[in-house]
Amino acid sequence: MQTMDLSPAEYRSKVPPLLAVIIIATMVWSFINPADSAVWWAEMLPIMMIFAGLALTYRTFRFSTVSYVLMSVLLIMHTIGAHYTFANVPFDWFTELGNFERNHYDRIAHFTVGFYAYPAAEWLVRKQWARPVTAMFFGLFFIMAVAAAYEIIEWQFAVIEGGDAGIEFLGSQGDVWDAQKDMLADTLGALAALIGFAFSRWRKG
Repeated sequence: MQTMDLSPAEYRSKVPPLLAVIIIATMVWSFINPADSAVWWAEMLPIMMIFAGLALTYRTFRFSTVSYVLMSVLLIMHTIGAHYTFANVPFDWFTELGNFERNHYDRIAHFTVGFYAYPAAEWLVRKQWARPVTAMFFGLFFIMAVAAAYEIIEWQFAVIEGGDAGIEFLGSQGDVWDAQKDMLADTLGALAALIGFAFSRWRKG
């Protein structure tokens, strides 16, 4: 029986659907008996909106495989965090490895928010709306704006919801500088992604 050899492009075309299956499966698992239902919905609504947006626009505008992989990291990590609440994700091995005083799963998840700077820059370059350097600056500032907006949303949810749900959604774990550190993590993630973009095929526009 002969097997059909697939080209690298054909292999890459299979990656986004596979990622979508993994994300959906993670969402289904996350929905089953979460630690706090109110926190789960608050955490998952923006994730479901991002996923739906990517799925609905897949045929009209297809990002590169690298972009889909980068965007999927946040969707999966955030979905796991929503199930446990971010402060309580089983991440002891990392805490012990760095001898940290808190669970840093949320910090790593915030770092992956910055990965969206790559597809933002790619989108502008491919649409020919900006040159690569300008697109990279836009990607960085876009992430920084989203980071600030999300911290405001967290604050308002914590104030309105109150109680344990508000504390868990805020996820500060007693750190008075939590919001600033989260925004820094977002920004550093964006810078890391944009370094990758600078070496990608989109760098010449």
